[in-house]
Amino acid sequence: MSELARAIGFTPPKGWPAMTREECQARLTARGERFEMETLDIRGVPTKVWKNAPANLRFVALAGRAHGDRLFTIYEDERVTYDAWFRAVARLAAEFRERGVEKGDRVALAMRNVPEWPVAFFAAVTIGAICVPLNAWWTGAELAFGLANSGAKLLVCDDERWDRISEHRAEFPGLESVFVSRCRGEPEGAERLETIIGKPDDYAVLPEAELPEVEIAPEDEATIFYTSGTTGQPKGALGTHRNLCTNILSSGYSAACAALRRGEDPPEPVQKVGLTVIPLFHVTACSAGLMGYIVAGHTMVFMHKWDPVKAFEIIEREKVAMTGGVPTIAWQLIEHPERKNYDLSSLEAVAYGGAPSAPELVRKIYEVFGALPGNGWGMTETMATVTSHSSEDYLNRPDSCGPPVAVADVRIMSEDASMQLPAGEIGELWARGPMVVKGYWNRPEATAETFVNGWVRTGDLARVDDEGFCYIADRAKDMIIRGGENIYSSEVENVLYDHPAVTDAALIGIPHKTLGEEPAAVVHLAPGMSASEDELRGWVADHLAKFKVPVRVIFVKDVLPRNANGKILKKDLAALFE
Repeated sequence: MSELARAIGFTPPKGWPAMTREECQARLTARGERFEMETLDIRGVPTKVWKNAPANLRFVALAGRAHGDRLFTIYEDERVTYDAWFRAVARLAAEFRERGVEKGDRVALAMRNVPEWPVAFFAAVTIGAICVPLNAWWTGAELAFGLANSGAKLLVCDDERWDRISEHRAEFPGLESVFVSRCRGEPEGAERLETIIGKPDDYAVLPEAELPEVEIAPEDEATIFYTSGTTGQPKGALGTHRNLCTNILSSGYSAACAALRRGEDPPEPVQKVGLTVIPLFHVTACSAGLMGYIVAGHTMVFMHKWDPVKAFEIIEREKVAMTGGVPTIAWQLIEHPERKNYDLSSLEAVAYGGAPSAPELVRKIYEVFGALPGNGWGMTETMATVTSHSSEDYLNRPDSCGPPVAVADVRIMSEDASMQLPAGEIGELWARGPMVVKGYWNRPEATAETFVNGWVRTGDLARVDDEGFCYIADRAKDMIIRGGENIYSSEVENVLYDHPAVTDAALIGIPHKTLGEEPAAVVHLAPGMSASEDELRGWVADHLAKFKVPVRVIFVKDVLPRNANGKILKKDLAALFE
């Protein structure tokens, strides 16, 4: 047992672990077993894959259809069954085809978590189009960039996003059709989505139909998820059908391994209710969450806006078994004074990723809810899960993000990438497996820098112990993770530099108990120029999404400290906020 495990008060159950991880893998991946693996050539690289994973997202949609009258999505008073969802998917997919959407065309999707989201997503990917989920928190200009850069032929959005996008409509003449949902009137320059598929309550009465015929290979492109780059310009990670289908079995494998470790047989699949509070435009919710939910027949509950008390109400009313997303959510559920007024006994698991978490949180989840905590590591470029951590293993190593799933490999490389480092040493984390995306959309140079012979260079500093458990020591350079949202410093710094009074600027992360960290700026003004903290915060807010706005701005008399290479010494700036 680790020292940190003792510190948080974890006592392993008698006889745990009943099996080593190597023994678990040997049993679960044996010939004929659900998690059997095979090695395939993917883009010239021998790659381990799940032999029984769905071949493409059409198979995932058909698996969902088989759940029939089982509830798929709940949003406020809207309840959509799997059968109703599939009817809407088939109808909208046919409409896309009638509008000229072909295999490889891009279909953009910009809306909050509502029942229309998984309808539009699967309507696109099941006909071989590439779905482009855009960050619903982005400003109009940021959304316009995503549309223009992806070359989207069709857009499905909600009325709030259309309000931001519509003024930029002339900037992307290649966008031939726009469908807007939940619009209060007739959207100018667009069509109401409801004229095609009706409202969610209407999906059940749509005619039964099959998906349009199309051949889709596992390595065909399926998605473009945008992630910010070190230049400040977003990069589109080009994902495949295999990428998204891999997570379905990766999640199941981790659960089965945890059961074997405690001396139990792998559990039989049981349909449950989960509260999804992170946006579906993130790979965590879409790839690691949505895909597995559909195959298993789980029910996915959405919220209009995160609110702990409403979450309590939903957990009690719907008998929610699973929730989480980022540590922020878990902390708020634990610490809210209203928690004791609700029956939360249905909770079985609280899992999260995307932001640093305190080991104390692991203990609290287990102590307060009697639920097993879960964590993992991945990134947009890995379509979510590479390592997975849960149950007793997580309680025993609360500072780890877990070992890689069976089809994934990780290694720690030296700074110059010339050699692999031994266990215990810190270096750059590289990852490989069938979840790694093809590369960046129309960014060959960036692709060549990041993807090397099947490995993705993550930029994260990490170590691996003798049993293969991974520990993140530091994150990608210049990135701040605020409650699961990635903020690349250079993007905000470039906006600050554009202000006429600013000559030097740096963005750093300052600790926050529930959000993990928040962005804060250090600024040097040009001689004779002036600007206030509120002015600069407002300046950033006018150009970027709200979560990227610095919570504090400190002004310094001298230019910012730099090393010999001219890079700002950001670690030296942290003391200014203490």
